[in-house]
Amino acid sequence: MAGTISLEPPAPARTAERAYAEAASIPWYIWCCVVSVLSAVIGSAWDISWHESVGRDTFWTPAHMLIYLSGVLAGISCGYLILSTTFEKKSALRDVSISMWGFRGPLGAFICAWGGVAMIASAPFDNWWHNSYGLDVKILSPPHVLLALGMIGIRLGTLVMVLAEMNRAQGVYRQRLERILFLTVVFLMGMTVGIVQELTNRVFMHGAKFYLVMMIAAPIWMATVSWISGHRWAATIMTVMYTAMHLCFTWIFPLIPAEPKLGPVYQHVTHLIPPDFPMLLIVPAIVFDLLRRRTAGWSRWRQAATLGAAFLVSFIAVQWPFANFLMSPESRNRIFETTNYPYFVPSTSPWVRNVFIHTEHTAGEFWVRLAIALGVGILMIRIGMAWGEWMRRIRR
Repeated sequence: MAGTISLEPPAPARTAERAYAEAASIPWYIWCCVVSVLSAVIGSAWDISWHESVGRDTFWTPAHMLIYLSGVLAGISCGYLILSTTFEKKSALRDVSISMWGFRGPLGAFICAWGGVAMIASAPFDNWWHNSYGLDVKILSPPHVLLALGMIGIRLGTLVMVLAEMNRAQGVYRQRLERILFLTVVFLMGMTVGIVQELTNRVFMHGAKFYLVMMIAAPIWMATVSWISGHRWAATIMTVMYTAMHLCFTWIFPLIPAEPKLGPVYQHVTHLIPPDFPMLLIVPAIVFDLLRRRTAGWSRWRQAATLGAAFLVSFIAVQWPFANFLMSPESRNRIFETTNYPYFVPSTSPWVRNVFIHTEHTAGEFWVRLAIALGVGILMIRIGMAWGEWMRRIRR
């Protein structure tokens, strides 16, 4: 019809928009924060391995330096970003920033800066704690908790900065930012799963407590990344990246020579102790993505209940028999690395003897805790869905 108005932009405009998207580059401050987080990830994994292989012989270990480099890099880069946005009246970020205490900057920059300060403050605190209470202590000591909060702050701040940029972007540029988004969520899931690693050793994998802990730590990130990005395979992509990163540590650390410098020494250690082989979270991630598309029109709570139940059932279905395999002689090879034990673990330990620890004493207790795990998983997925929907609206 002659009077019809086309809603499509003219071809030159579409070409110009595509060219702009392809030419746009990811801002320097996002790359700085990604490098900061990566430094902390490598440093933390290395530090845990160092404690298990060598012991805490000095504050000035390479792993510690990488961890605190993360705080310094995030603090300086985000501090500079906030100051430049505040005092440069023509800053391109002024219109997409928030105001706080008289300063202006992206919301993520403020979160990262706070995380950097917490990480730097934890360094002398941790050194004093070890000198006062022992050279090798539990993961969740007060200075380690402060350090973990700082790490979480930097990772959340990086995620918020990526989201603000991504939610304002279009086309090819948005797709490039989406890849960074997957990486930032991988770091967050790695953090939560890493914090509870003392409860996820293979000796606990035939207990309901193990599945309860994992339902707290993992499904929320699959729901969050899925509802943020909208990608049909978001949870799967993120979990594949997480598994690949974990495998790098598992396979590379044993190549680095190390020996204990503290006692008592119960295990013969000649190299850095790697983290355990990653859990098979890839299977529930695939199930999650397949079901998410089929249940897209359902109410949020009904969808969360379905996804939570499917996640738990599929995870038990693969991890339970896989735990049997990890306890068997067939797993004692260079691929699965199940013969590496920290120097301070005695030979009588169930871990060394490959014996399961039953965290529930009766069948009734097992099923009640498993039901709690299901309820917790549903709740965490619902929180992740709501959080993801909110994050899609972040622009500053």
